[in-house]
Amino acid sequence: MGSMKNPLYWAVLIGMTILLMEQGSPVYSQGDSQSDNKVMDNITVRQGETVFLRCEQGDVVTHTAWLNRSSILYAGEDKWSVDPRVSLVTLNQEEFTIKIENVDMTDEGQYVCAVQTSSRPRTTSVHVLVQVPPKIINFSRDIVVNEGSNVTLMCQAGGKPEPSISWKFISNSGDLASDDELLEISSISRQKAGVYECTAVNDIDTDVQTVDITVNYPPSVSEGRDAGVTLGQRGVLECEADAVPEADFEWYKDNRRIFNGFDGMEIINTGSLSKLTFHNVSDGDYGNYTCVAVNKLGSSNTNFLLYVVIEPTSSTLLQGPRAVQDGSGGVKTAHFHTCLLFIAFLPFLLRF
Repeated sequence: MGSMKNPLYWAVLIGMTILLMEQGSPVYSQGDSQSDNKVMDNITVRQGETVFLRCEQGDVVTHTAWLNRSSILYAGEDKWSVDPRVSLVTLNQEEFTIKIENVDMTDEGQYVCAVQTSSRPRTTSVHVLVQVPPKIINFSRDIVVNEGSNVTLMCQAGGKPEPSISWKFISNSGDLASDDELLEISSISRQKAGVYECTAVNDIDTDVQTVDITVNYPPSVSEGRDAGVTLGQRGVLECEADAVPEADFEWYKDNRRIFNGFDGMEIINTGSLSKLTFHNVSDGDYGNYTCVAVNKLGSSNTNFLLYVVIEPTSSTLLQGPRAVQDGSGGVKTAHFHTCLLFIAFLPFLLRF
């Protein structure tokens, strides 16, 4: 079997074959009828796999070659391609097979096996289709926006077949948010903050990317709860604020700013919670307090009352309601079940 014994012949045969391929015409050898040429079924291969190109020989073959578009891959045993992925598998009187490893999109197209037998020339053509798994190539990054802003997220993917795109808001039960490349959120609220997932799918595989949306909003503090504390005991006022970014806390007593360690008071801030602690409540600690939560978008406040609780004594057990004083000299009442105490002392009183 010859390979390059007749350079002039190869120049003519291959030149005509390439010309027909570039013109998009069916590939027939010079002087042949369509019956002498064969069009094989398309070969579909996934990106990264190996494709085998097989050409039947038969009769007495004098010259044979594999071509791809405008380039010669193999002429008999002689390798013309400089691509290391292309190699010869089998060359005998029955078949001429080559392989291309790690195929890519650039390998897609028509391949032709040109054969010169003892009787006539013929060609076999096959079209290689390369399938590519989806790959998200243009995707929005994590973003931080203020509440009320309009948000647009982008997710573009490549692949073959062309992948379909869908968006899900996975921070909220995974509801479908969009089936388009663009996800548009008008006047975003804090409830829409969280993680969004883009999925690109085709027949080959799936690619997934996520983006996190942070929504900033001003503080909102919970209503303050007054606290009654006995003189000399420990007392705590708690202030909780919902805000993004997290709020900074400020404490005031009668419009005067309180700092950590001031008059034995301790301020501990942990995330959304601030605690004002009195380790040994004195007369001067009773009164009205204000907690202010602040971030770059605004502020919010709430008021507290720290009032004195008078411990019950033996002389006050039978006096009915127990009196408590607030820091301004006013009186609060805390009702006890004095009825039970009266019944307990009744036998003792009847002796007199």
